[in-house]
Amino acid sequence: MSNSEGTILVVDDEPDIRESLELLLCQANYKVKVAENGTSGLKQIESEPFDLVLLDVMMPDKNGLEVLEEIQRSSPETAVIMITAFGTIENAVSAIKAGALDYITKPWDNEKLLLDVRHSIGQRRLLAENRELKRALKQRYGFENIVGKSEKMLRIFDLVSQVAQSRSTVLIQGESGTGKELIAKAIHAHSNRADKPFVPVNSGSLPTDLLESSLFGHVKGAFTSAVSSKKGLFEVADQGSIFFDEIGTIGLETQAKLLRVIQEREFMRLGGVETIKVDVRIIAATNVDLKKLVDEGKFRDDLYYRLDVITIQLPPLRERKEDVPLLLHHFIKKYCEENNKPILRVPPEVLKMLLDYDWPGNVRELENEIERAVVLSNSTDLVREVFRESLTLPPSRFKVEEVAIFNGQSLFEIMDNFERKVIAQMLENVNWSQTEAADRFGVPLSTLNSKIKRLSIDIKRKAAR
Repeated sequence: MSNSEGTILVVDDEPDIRESLELLLCQANYKVKVAENGTSGLKQIESEPFDLVLLDVMMPDKNGLEVLEEIQRSSPETAVIMITAFGTIENAVSAIKAGALDYITKPWDNEKLLLDVRHSIGQRRLLAENRELKRALKQRYGFENIVGKSEKMLRIFDLVSQVAQSRSTVLIQGESGTGKELIAKAIHAHSNRADKPFVPVNSGSLPTDLLESSLFGHVKGAFTSAVSSKKGLFEVADQGSIFFDEIGTIGLETQAKLLRVIQEREFMRLGGVETIKVDVRIIAATNVDLKKLVDEGKFRDDLYYRLDVITIQLPPLRERKEDVPLLLHHFIKKYCEENNKPILRVPPEVLKMLLDYDWPGNVRELENEIERAVVLSNSTDLVREVFRESLTLPPSRFKVEEVAIFNGQSLFEIMDNFERKVIAQMLENVNWSQTEAADRFGVPLSTLNSKIKRLSIDIKRKAAR
């Protein structure tokens, strides 16, 4: 016999009714139990779970409405269909208002009854799956996945909890590797949109024309390769959230179109004339100073102020060193389990080495280092030898007082000078290999290259020395 279609409890004081329903439902491959009154039915519900209860409205000890109320209180996951004689349909309607999914009348049509039963069980299972999906999303993308106990991170957790339920646009600022996408996912997972799509957009990885096609979709014939119409990411994200990573890299023309979506909640596909309305929560992230880009004419000020409704500033790892031991043990556990290794011990000297390091690549760099160290480790301890040379060297030789500070310089100019010096020194240490430098910094190569370009570091001239 195949697996049961579901478990059903029949509660009715008439033996013929119980017997007829039991036979019909068993033939349809349901697992069926019966109860002769409401009290007996409630005892069975307390002792085992049922997908569905077929519940008579009129019974001598407890009427169906009283039993329904107790079922909803003790077993809200269980679907209930009321059984009623023709003359008491009014009671059944009252039961629907009180939470029953449906009602059937005596005498019933067997095919319709089976259809109603199948529909009710399917509907209740779908609701249960949605609840489980929300729970899984919160577990995967909620605070459990963002490790930190420092005061700065606890304040961010509080802020995420406060803003999650709103529809306001959120701007997340922070250096590369600080976990901006994790925060965006936590906002989505704790919102009332959690069971709708979360759609990430890597703004810096696509040229303008491809980005606009990805965001807004296109109609057939909009351009040479548009052989059919295609939905854009805004349509895919409808009722959910869309996350723009590296939003500062978007071109001015696309910025204007994005501004219209934020203001009007509508857009047109490329090559189309139809206006498409969407309800999308926008979350953006940047590792650059957007206000500075506005001052330089590289970012629209009206878009900036639309994005800057609620701002979350993520601290770099060097400013929350108290979280390093927590993160360290979190990543050790994760990668030891993935590689079927016992949990490695961290000797005090290794912990001190990791605490002394400034982690320019932030949490992402720490995670990469721990994954590499776990894979290469052949002992029960994490030892210095399995870490990259850049970690085992003494702390950075750069000091703030070594950076030339001239009167009239802005803070951002001073920071640029310092960043320029750090990147140039790292490049010199690795024989001007951008790939190796990006690896040691724990940042994507594209991020390092954009910084080299922005800071006007002359790679060719210096490498040719």
